[in-house]
Amino acid sequence: MLREVSLEVRGGEAVGVIGPNGSGKTTLFKAIAGMLRPKAGRILYDGARLDGLHTSDVARRGIVYIPAERELFPQMTVLENLELGAYANPRDRDGLFEFVFGLFPRLAERKGQRAETLSGGEQQMLAIARGVMARPKVLLLDEPSTGLAPLLVAEMYRQLARLREEGLTILLAEQQVPLALSFCERAYVLENGWIKLSGASRDLLGDPGIKRAYLGVA
Repeated sequence: MLREVSLEVRGGEAVGVIGPNGSGKTTLFKAIAGMLRPKAGRILYDGARLDGLHTSDVARRGIVYIPAERELFPQMTVLENLELGAYANPRDRDGLFEFVFGLFPRLAERKGQRAETLSGGEQQMLAIARGVMARPKVLLLDEPSTGLAPLLVAEMYRQLARLREEGLTILLAEQQVPLALSFCERAYVLENGWIKLSGASRDLLGDPGIKRAYLGVA
């Protein structure tokens, strides 16, 4: 449950939401994506209200949610999963394929494989690539590093940095605090459904008291 949560994400920013399991990160993202309806409050995007809209209507406005579970179609190939991501942009499909295969060359090598045969890191790359195929304006990334080896996490964040440089707005939920703060310009610390702290990432990482009390890092 979320209580009095207020946050702002500006166009072209990467903003982090950090906190332990059960703090409300996924609930927040599902509310923004239209999968959960808040009992009170407002969710605004570009001046228009999103709360109360169906998930598909939120997606049509350019807000794409990539859950921690990835939720790929396991029996479908990499290419077929990506084609579904481009469903609303059929005329841009070839250019989108070129872009995502440039981001994730490993997917190009495995485009004929079923999604269920990919490694965990490759599945996460596919989930992100499928979201990019929808040409999002805002990407909601829920715990993208979960279950991945450090080398794969580093590679994935390099590609996310490229997306950020392209002007994509990213709202990122992470448990790995230093990772999230090194990637994002600003961050919010969520605990038991409340925002306990917010600020520039460099300030959050630079204050020893904050690091010990809120971030769990020495």
